[in-house]
Amino acid sequence: MQSASTVFLVRPVRFSFNAETAASNYFQQNLAELTPAAVQEQAFAEFDGAVAALRAKGVHVLVFEDTPTPPKPDAVFPNNWLTLHPDGRVVLYPMCAPNRRAERRPDIVEKLGQEFTITEVVDLSHYEQEGRFLEGTGSILFDHVHRVAYACLSPRTEARLFAEVAAKLGYRPVVFRAHDQRGHEIYHTNVMMCLGAQFAVVCLASITDLQERAAVVASLTETGHELVDITLEQVAHFAGNMLTLHVADHELLVLSQQAFDALTDVQRQTLCRYCALVPLAIPTIEAIGGGSARCMLAEVFLPKK
Repeated sequence: MQSASTVFLVRPVRFSFNAETAASNYFQQNLAELTPAAVQEQAFAEFDGAVAALRAKGVHVLVFEDTPTPPKPDAVFPNNWLTLHPDGRVVLYPMCAPNRRAERRPDIVEKLGQEFTITEVVDLSHYEQEGRFLEGTGSILFDHVHRVAYACLSPRTEARLFAEVAAKLGYRPVVFRAHDQRGHEIYHTNVMMCLGAQFAVVCLASITDLQERAAVVASLTETGHELVDITLEQVAHFAGNMLTLHVADHELLVLSQQAFDALTDVQRQTLCRYCALVPLAIPTIEAIGGGSARCMLAEVFLPKK
């Protein structure tokens, strides 16, 4: 299946602007008018509201508490440090920012192993010592149905390592470059692209190399995806940062309220043919963290015990 029915989230206890990631993430905003206490209070409220909204829609949500030390300003984005696969494999990824590496928590993997079957832990974190990075489903978009993996290159996503991981997991790699409105490299693939089983939200204008753009379009159309092309302005409002989830007999599309508001009526109508839209109000997390709804959700495809 393309969509998981279980996700886990990490409730952040030291959420703040991360200067180490700002060098490559131009979506981050340092909201100086808010005190650290106010930022944390708003992050808690938005996080708890998101969990409640997902559970109300029938999603199986696991919540792990962040640990106060060492400080992990981006702990709320666990999808970058691991992926959990149907064959029981857990992959741990090399992270670009040194202060994000503490987010990789063996205790979370151990707790997941109490409920789900883990057959192997593939630890790629040693590549950090070589300056080679690949940040989970931030870097990689998996088409699980057709075994294709997509990645836009950036300081956080190395082409050779992406190809190696795709081959190890049994996916055909499609690699390209993507840029935002100001010409900066887009730091994560999942900011400008989202895959459902039968549709793909993608900002084609961000793929500035026309051959690479054509290759992405060809791959998506060959696998039967209807393309929902979003603009660079919509990308800036996180309209590419969405995730499909499977609940009972239907699909959900989780996105932020900001992303929902940025979509046109026609785009919403197209997406609603495939899934029910679930907008989450997370403006503080989006602004300060530079990531959105999809980044908060780590999919659990592991088989249940």
